[in-house]
Amino acid sequence: MNRRGALVASTALIALWAAGAYLVAPSLWRHYERQHKLAGQAMVTTTAQGAPGDPINVGIEGDEADLGCAMRAAGWRVADPVRLGTSVDIVASVLARRAYPTAPVSPLYYQGRSQDLAYEKAAARSPSRRHHVRFWRVLAAGDDGLPMWLGAATFDRGVGFSHRTGQITHHIAADVDDERDGLAGDLARAGRVAETYLVSGVDPTLTGRNGGGDRYYTDGEIMVSRLRPGCAAESAPPVSLPAPAAARWKDWAFAWIAAAWRRLSGGTRWTRTANSLR
Repeated sequence: MNRRGALVASTALIALWAAGAYLVAPSLWRHYERQHKLAGQAMVTTTAQGAPGDPINVGIEGDEADLGCAMRAAGWRVADPVRLGTSVDIVASVLARRAYPTAPVSPLYYQGRSQDLAYEKAAARSPSRRHHVRFWRVLAAGDDGLPMWLGAATFDRGVGFSHRTGQITHHIAADVDDERDGLAGDLARAGRVAETYLVSGVDPTLTGRNGGGDRYYTDGEIMVSRLRPGCAAESAPPVSLPAPAAARWKDWAFAWIAAAWRRLSGGTRWTRTANSLR
């Protein structure tokens, strides 16, 4: 093959790869066979300055009363509102390493508004390390006729300076899928979940960054839990509805890639450590 032919072949291969990687594969991965009204919505929160924040990775089907009841039963507590007094309290608690199990959670924005609800679960005596989630009600009635909530669940691994602004902030652990699965597991073990299923969130990434500049990685899926009505508790585990084959294949491949990524990046360097209560 002459040089011109080699150049044409190389260009064609690059074009095929680009089409497959950026057009065909994402269209196969994205799936809204449940909650189709979520299709096309942005799946990343923003900061007050409009910068990308934490990714959306959890969903809840149920009214607000059932959501609150389920979170309490799962061991999560409502975060205090951000006020001068609570802000002073959390700083003092971090410095003194004393407990503050309802420490405030800073605002993030989705669909133009701050979170509707915020919950947390302590992972150490100091509130510098904690599990937390912010929720927004995004649909008054989803496919099942129930209110639909989307949330961003992350683990605060410590306090430091924002990589973007220099302000004091919590730094999150990179494995946001671990936190997503942990919250869904807490709710299921509390017996408040009837069904779980996945819908598409952000695209898969190993190099995401939130508003504080912290790295995160995710397979791009949102774990949705449909709550039992009336805060009913059942001992039977929830029914896990399967995702489409293409999405399952993508998640399997990403799990393998993420494991290799963790080894290359120093194991627990960007993940929460064994001091977590979960």
